[in-house]
This record gives sequence, structure tokens and C-alpha cells, in this order.
Amino acid sequence: MPETTPKGLTRLAFGGDYNPEQWPETVWQEDVRLMREAGVTMVSVGIFSWAVLEPSPGVYDFGWLDRLLDLLHENGIRADLGTPTVAPPAWFYREHPDALPVTADGTRYEFGSRGAICHSNTHYRTAAANIATQLGTRYADHPALAMWHVHNEYGVPVSACYCESCAAHFRRWLADTYETVDAVNKAWGTAFWGQRYADLDQINPPRLSPTVGNPTQALDYKRFADATMRENFVAERDILHRLSPGIPVTTNFMTALSQCDSVDYWAWGREVDLVTNDHYLITDGRRTHVNLAMAADLTRSVGRGAPWLLLEHSTSGINWQTRNPAKAPGQMARNSLAHVARGSDGAMFFQWRQSRRGAEKFHSAMLPHAGTDSRVWREVVELGASVDSLSSVQGTRTQADVAVLWDWHSWWAQNLAWRPSEDHDPRERADAFYEALYDRHLTVDFAHPEADLSAYPLVVVPALYLMTEAAGNNLREYVENGGTLVVSYFSGIVDEHDAVHDGAYPGPLRDVLGLTVEEFSPLLQGELVRITGPDGSELAGDVWTEFVVPRGAETVWTYADGLAAGQPAVTRHRLGEGSAWYVSTRLGAQGLDALIGWAVDDARIAPRADLPRDVEVVRRTGESGTFLFAINHSAADAKVPLDAHGTELLTGERAAGHLGVPAGGVRVVKLDG
Repeated sequence: MPETTPKGLTRLAFGGDYNPEQWPETVWQEDVRLMREAGVTMVSVGIFSWAVLEPSPGVYDFGWLDRLLDLLHENGIRADLGTPTVAPPAWFYREHPDALPVTADGTRYEFGSRGAICHSNTHYRTAAANIATQLGTRYADHPALAMWHVHNEYGVPVSACYCESCAAHFRRWLADTYETVDAVNKAWGTAFWGQRYADLDQINPPRLSPTVGNPTQALDYKRFADATMRENFVAERDILHRLSPGIPVTTNFMTALSQCDSVDYWAWGREVDLVTNDHYLITDGRRTHVNLAMAADLTRSVGRGAPWLLLEHSTSGINWQTRNPAKAPGQMARNSLAHVARGSDGAMFFQWRQSRRGAEKFHSAMLPHAGTDSRVWREVVELGASVDSLSSVQGTRTQADVAVLWDWHSWWAQNLAWRPSEDHDPRERADAFYEALYDRHLTVDFAHPEADLSAYPLVVVPALYLMTEAAGNNLREYVENGGTLVVSYFSGIVDEHDAVHDGAYPGPLRDVLGLTVEEFSPLLQGELVRITGPDGSELAGDVWTEFVVPRGAETVWTYADGLAAGQPAVTRHRLGEGSAWYVSTRLGAQGLDALIGWAVDDARIAPRADLPRDVEVVRRTGESGTFLFAINHSAADAKVPLDAHGTELLTGERAAGHLGVPAGGVRVVKLDG
């Protein structure tokens, strides 16, 4: 079995991307001195270094990397060594311009950015395998090597190419997936609009067409593009496994739904030895710490609950959004330790030294342009000491209370053209339901719809337009065996080929929900509907309504107006030992809080009303003990109740009864016993 933890890293990972090729070697000594001052334990190197490692075809310069790795080892700093295959050199594209990707409208991208790769291109695949082999051969036994880091952020900024090489590769993928052209015709429903194919050679990628093309073809092309990137990762991984046994191989994910929508991370999580992630706050007016918690929970879930590693986040502002505010004092530490609370065995940054040139020169770093006499640097040094004090957390697992179902294939299918309403956004529903659970201080695992759900008293389905029969059976068995299920509208509509399930909506969910949906009735922009409860209380919905027919379910809330007036808006169905809730409109925060509250009661989850809003409490447990993280994102001091005595690791103080957490602060208690 491959190793799943960085070799030789006996403490939590703390450091960042280090790009010394941007600086004269005279700076390196100062860098490692300051790294030691800051408590750095690992750095990521070589990720964008192909052009300096192989300055011309077959000519290599490893001397500088030899000296760098030796210097890191001499100073007790581990290396996350990258294969630089995200950025092939200019000479490569000069020789192989066909390796540059082509857009759906036929435009070929140019060299000069990063990630401009046709992943089907054989020249690229050969060159990538070659540089990975060179690195694996040379550094397999280097004492600084902790882990291998293949490529960088697959799927960003380009995942799909539409060139002729991809067309041929797509046909091979279809042959492997479906075997025959008749099976493709059936899956794609090509009888519609006369799209039937007589041979696989007639099929092209879903390039620009006069109007909407075949939706299943478009869905399959997303699957193909994702699988093609994964093939390239696996090829490099296998080379490194062969040449460098005992060293884990990974690549950095971007699991946040706000940052990458082209990668099926359930599939990728099965291929890496250690799940790692990059996360950046999206400054769009949302509560950024909730998005952070959601991304961390999703990353941990992709790794099946095992400890993972935050490879990149920012010390302060970034530089690629429309507006890039600095982080407030203390926010960097709070963000970092929130990731650790939710399963990361460290906190690393992009990058160590802030660049003077290039596209990311205004992206913050551990060592900023302002140098060591700066707020950011002082906070980095303080955080390094805090991370070091939490070393006993390493290897423990985060404990979750509930599960949220998510499927990237469903997201891809939902976002194709010509759906009932462009205002229904599955990511928005996932964010909204997650936030409702977060505000009830519930820690979330994400799960695939066909995964074992028996460990969770409550399972929430915010948006699963695409659902297999197997997933429907899984949910029915979950409820029958005593689980509580909450399902939001427009779920269970199509199968894995984007074909509407036979019979009334919602297909495989009809039995578990005890209802059918006769018709969707999306609302116009800005239109609201009122829904009323049995006690006369009232909530509002927008975007969506449905004509729901109970078939065993009880009506809990009713539409008070709109086309569906008088018909069920929220239902509850008792099935076996459990119950299933369904909501057929888009509820706001108040309505979701009420809905989750009813479901929490059904699931017999103890209320946590004694915790203030924006104070998150998360536990990690393992052989080294149980650790309670209390993170205060609010502007007021808070008290968190403790169910056991313990030692607060950041201050060394004993804690009992209640734990005081200052405004904007973090406390971590190792509980006794």
C-alpha cells in the first residue's frame, strides 16, 4: 500500500510554495533562516520549474534544485516536490503547437499563461512522463523528500479541449464506455432532432452549434475531459510510485464549489495517496468562514474522512478577484486553524516570498514585500508557533454529525442549457443548506449518493437533479432503517444519461418521499410565494414551485398563493423506522432553519442552542486523544461549554466547565481521558 502521510514530517505541515528560481541564490540563505524563525516544516518546490529544469529538449539543469533540496534538508525543512507539468516550456510549444488547447468555437489558445494544455496530446503526455521520470530517478532517495506533487490544480483554468486529437480520444473513450455506436445512440437519445450516428467516427466533441446541442453528449464530454486529466495524473503517479516507493504522491485539489466545477473529486480522491486542497476566500459578500468550513468538510469527505492537507491558502489579500481586501488582524490564524479543525494536518500558503514580477505579484505571501517589519510577518511567526503546539493533533480524524449528498455529475448535468429556470443554482442550494446546518453547529460530512449512509442520523439533499436508481434505493433503505432525510426540489429527475426517469417526478425518490410531482412551476424573477404552517405561521419561497401530490406523505406546510395555492409545499413521509422531508420551493435562511430544525428533531440530534452564532466547535479524535476546536468568528468574546476537563494547547492553561474564546480567537482543548 502507498504511504499516505508525508515522509519524515513528524509535526503538522507549515510553510508554502517556494519558488527560489525567481531569486538569486544569495537570497536562499536568508529564506531558510527566516523559515526556521517562522517554524516552517515543509515547502512545495518545483511546481512551475520545467523551463529551468529542461531549458531545451533533452538538456537538463538539476544543479540548482540539488543545492536547494540539500539546503532545505540541512535546515530541517521537508520538501513537497512538484512535477512541473502544468507549465510546459516555450520550446515545447514551439515544437508542438498542437498541444495548445482549442475552445469549443475553434480558437486555439497561445503560450504565455499556465495550464494551457491539451490533455489528449501525445507529445504532451510523452514530455510529461519524461520529466517526471527524470525527477523520480534523481530525487527518489533525497533525504528532504516528503511527498510528490504532480502538476497543479487540474481543471484550472482549462479542463476541456475540442481539437482533433481530443475528438479521436473522445471516440476511443466512447468505445470503452459504451462499446457500440448503438449504445451511444440509446444513451444520448439521438432519435431526437435526427442526431443518430451510424459509426463512432461520425462523432465529434460538442463544438459550437447553431442552437443547443445534445445534452448527454455535453455531459459525457465533461466526464471525458475529467477522465483524461486523471489519466495523465495516474501516468505520472505510477512513474513516481515505481521510482520512489514509500513516498506519497498527490496533486492539489480545489474542492470549493466556488473555485472549480470541472473535476469529479470523488473519482480523484480514489487516485491520490493523500488528499490535498487549495482554498481561497471568495469576497462576494458571503460569510467567508462558512465557505471555508464547507470546503474543508468537502475535502475531508473526498478523502473518506482521513486527515488531509491544506497546501495553499493566503496570508492576506489575493489578486485575481475584482476586489481583493486584506485579511483582518488574526484572520489568517483563524482561517488556518479552522482548516486544521476540519481535518487538515497542517496549514500551508501560496507562497513563501511575495513575487516582484509576474501575474501574482500582488498576491500576499508569508514573507511580504514589506519584509519582516510587517503585520503579516509577525502573524506568520505567531501562527507557526501555534501550529507547532498542535502537533499531537496529527493523524486524528474530524467527527461529523450529519451528511450532505453531493455529486459533480449531477452539477454538470443541472448546469446544461434549457432547464426550467436559470435562477435555480445547485451550488446556491448546497451553500444555503450547508449554512443552515453550520448555524446549528453541526459538523458535516459530504457523501456520494450511493455511499453507505448508516452512520448519519440526518442526510440532506440540497440539489441532486441527476440520480441513479441505485442512489434512490440507497436513500429508501437509509430511511427504512431509521434515518432522517431532507430533499430539496428538482432532485431525482434524470438518470446518469440525463434521461428523465420513467413515470412521474421525482423518479427514484417517489417511494421514499411518498409523493409525486405533476409539474414544475418556476417563478418569475423577483416573484415570491407564501407558504403557511398548521399553526398559521408563514414563510416565503422564491424561484421555484411544484404541483405536489402526496401518496403517503403528510402535508406540513401549504402554498398560500401562486399557481400551486392550496397544495403541499413541505411534506413529511414516515417510512419504516425513519422519515423523509421534501421542500418544493426555494426557502430563504429563515425557512431553511425551520426545516432543518424539524429534521434535527426527527433525527434526535441534541440541540446546541447554547453556542453563539459564528462560533464553531469541531472535534478531532484518534489515538493521541480528543481535541475540541473552538473558533470565534464574531466580534464578541464567547463561552463554549465543555463536557470534560482538558488542557488548552495554545496557552497551556487548564480548562473546565466553560472555555473562554476571545473575539476573533481560537482555542484548542485536549480533553482529559
